[in-house]
Amino acid sequence: MDFSLSEDQRALQQSVRKFSASELPDIAKEIEKSGESPGPEVMKKFADMGYLGVNLPIELGGQGLGHFEAVIVMEEIAKISSPLAFPVFESSFGPLLAVVHFAPDELKQRIVPQVCAGEIIVAVAMSEPNAGTALTDLTTKAETDGDEIVINGNKRWCSGAGHSGAYVVYCRMSDALGASGIGAVLVEKDRVGVSFGKPEFHMGLRGVQSTDIFFDNVRVPVGNRIVPAGGFKQLMEAFDLERCGNTTMSLAIAQSALDYVLDYVQERHQFGKPIVDFQAVQLHLAEMKMKCDAARLLLYRAITNASSGFPTVGESSIAKCYANEIARDVTGKAVQLMGGYGFSTEYPIEQKMRDAWAWGIAGGTIDIQKVNIAASMVGRRFSQRG
Repeated sequence: MDFSLSEDQRALQQSVRKFSASELPDIAKEIEKSGESPGPEVMKKFADMGYLGVNLPIELGGQGLGHFEAVIVMEEIAKISSPLAFPVFESSFGPLLAVVHFAPDELKQRIVPQVCAGEIIVAVAMSEPNAGTALTDLTTKAETDGDEIVINGNKRWCSGAGHSGAYVVYCRMSDALGASGIGAVLVEKDRVGVSFGKPEFHMGLRGVQSTDIFFDNVRVPVGNRIVPAGGFKQLMEAFDLERCGNTTMSLAIAQSALDYVLDYVQERHQFGKPIVDFQAVQLHLAEMKMKCDAARLLLYRAITNASSGFPTVGESSIAKCYANEIARDVTGKAVQLMGGYGFSTEYPIEQKMRDAWAWGIAGGTIDIQKVNIAASMVGRRFSQRG
């Protein structure tokens, strides 16, 4: 069992790290101030560098590398900014994977190359006002009418809504109850009947736009069906990989906070010496390092065991849950070590702390991951009803 990166992986990591450090900090600051999502010039840069669809097939415009390489790329970009890394997340770990693995070939050929070229982002529309964690309670309907599918409903908490060019919409596609009636269809932003609510302003992740989406008799071709009714299990298999993308975001935030504060405590002097010379500071640093390293190993296990397919729900949930928790803890310690500077918006740590909280909510809350972990341990799902 080798825990070191290969020569090619180290070269990829160094290349992305150099690009991110030189090209992205100023853009990240502007995104944080404006709340605007990365613009077309950023998307073109990412596409030119091969950062979109790292783990997607070459014949669909991707790089043909593995999930592990996609993790390497996204971590380095997310160390600078989660919102800047979000298009990379969506292309390599997001709902596009459901299109790649399950959609008809015509739909793949039409949509995936556009994403890899930076022309559009594909986001997911899952949650509803009364169906978040209880996702199988969703009521958005997709009914077949000849050679078209007609969609009606309302989606909420859609990251990238209004900004993304297309959406993987989880729908009720038959009268079967619960998961048995759920499938998914791809809906382009410019379809007649698609509209968006007012933009939301969140505590963190400024630059990852979020709004409600409304579908009013929206018609798409039957060929836009990704999975039919009864395909919910397939969608959740792809979502297990999305958890690893979420894990990478949390890890990147924690690691970059540690890297920043490690430099700070060696430069900051009090009582005539660097504050790193105080034992209390050393203990905090050691705890932060242990947590980041443990989170990385859990992520690497889930990704490596997934190979080119999907990770197990148990391993992906363990990685996500742990990384979500330690990101909050590590960024909190970083703020404390920096004192007033950590609390100031002139420095990056307070933003990292705010962003860290988001990933423990998005993609399934921390508590739900623990339920998933317990379920994987006993070999059965736990009903939350009754």
